[in-house]
Amino acid sequence: MMFRRTCRRMPPISAASVLLAALLVAGGAAADKGVAVVPTQIIYPGQEIPASALKEVEVTNPNLAEGYATRIDEVAGMISQRTLLPGRTIQVGTLRAPFAVKRGATVRLTFAVGNLTISASGTPLENAAVGDVIRVRNLDSGVTVSGTVMGDGSVQVMAK
Repeated sequence: MMFRRTCRRMPPISAASVLLAALLVAGGAAADKGVAVVPTQIIYPGQEIPASALKEVEVTNPNLAEGYATRIDEVAGMISQRTLLPGRTIQVGTLRAPFAVKRGATVRLTFAVGNLTISASGTPLENAAVGDVIRVRNLDSGVTVSGTVMGDGSVQVMAK
């Protein structure tokens, strides 16, 4: 017995249909990525990022990892935790809020229970941003207490 290999021929594809498919794929990919924020100069760790050192660019790389900043106001005023290079996207996870209180500076301590409010001066034992829980030494008594940093730079002391 003899077996014969058979081939099925595909109908020819026109150049116009290939071009149309390429345009549809490319157009959809570019529209999905949007805009990214990139620095215009080198920004070093611990440096505050000024809005003047940022620009928005269109994202053209379809393989770009997610998590990058898309608006300048999302990055301006933040502190960089890594070196940021010009033209490279800024990952939001590498930024932190600026410190509201600095270690060694004088801050106002407040403790409130019902209508009673006690206020004193203290020195933070660490740098902290708004909402962080830190240890603060009371300047009058020398006692170390824990408290939450408030938006005005004061520390709200916690009850034990």
